[in-house]
Amino acid sequence: MRKILFITVLTTGFLNLCENQINAQTEATEFVKPKLFLITTMGGGEFIGTIISDNSKEVVIKTKDRGEVSIPKYQVKSIKELEEGQLNKDGEYVSDPLFATRYFITTNSFPMKKGDNYTSLNLFGPEFHFGVGEKLGIGVMTSWFGIPIIGTAKYSISLGENANLGIGALVGTGSWASPEFFAALPFGTLTFGTRKSNINFSAGYGAVSVGNGTDGTSLFSVAGAIGNGGKVSFVFDSFIFPINRSQSTYNPNTGNYASSNYKAIFALIIPGVRLQTDDNKAFQIGFAGAYFDGDVIPLPIPMVTWFRRL
Repeated sequence: MRKILFITVLTTGFLNLCENQINAQTEATEFVKPKLFLITTMGGGEFIGTIISDNSKEVVIKTKDRGEVSIPKYQVKSIKELEEGQLNKDGEYVSDPLFATRYFITTNSFPMKKGDNYTSLNLFGPEFHFGVGEKLGIGVMTSWFGIPIIGTAKYSISLGENANLGIGALVGTGSWASPEFFAALPFGTLTFGTRKSNINFSAGYGAVSVGNGTDGTSLFSVAGAIGNGGKVSFVFDSFIFPINRSQSTYNPNTGNYASSNYKAIFALIIPGVRLQTDDNKAFQIGFAGAYFDGDVIPLPIPMVTWFRRL
């Protein structure tokens, strides 16, 4: 009798413990934050919320402002799970900034999405950039007089969650004013961070040919952005290359001057601010300073750029 009573008490205690564990797991599950998805339709519509059902005929998504929405499957272009960094403090989706691939004068390793096209207009001339593939972007830039005309292409390679590599080239001609002028600049870029905040390192070799003469030099750049895609963000750019210089040194023993060559560093440094009111346009302004052979020279003309989606 005692054994039966002991087994009954032990079994009852074990069942109560299991029930408490199940209830605790159920209560903990209730606090798990639901996953949010972005559904883009063929017509360009966007729906953000939790997916209620997904079958061969339709997708039902529960949105914050429109309730449950049924989308026919043939109208669905893409379904993307959103990460926490893609939502603002109000829980609203913040899209990847379209103009994040450019600073002032240099580019980075982030790819342009296929179909994402934009233009940037500045005081010197226009630029046009086109996303022709998921990893390939092309563009063209010139002055307001069409001199020179420069084509560009860049292929992007993902190295991880927050690292990207870009390989590209710029090829230009003097167009109608100087057809004998030709320039080429193959380059590579390495970018760390996200489209919203990043730092970028670039290196390349630029060669210029005029008639029968050709000259070239290595080129470098350090650039970055903080808060890109928000209403106000900070953008930094630079353009660095060595220049051959000669100097004469007086020799008191011989009473003569001796000439020697050395490398002087020229650097164009551009800090600035980007103002973006919506996803389709932005305005950017910065003030450049030049460093050359130990001297710092402020440039009075601002670097102003208007970005527009095409």
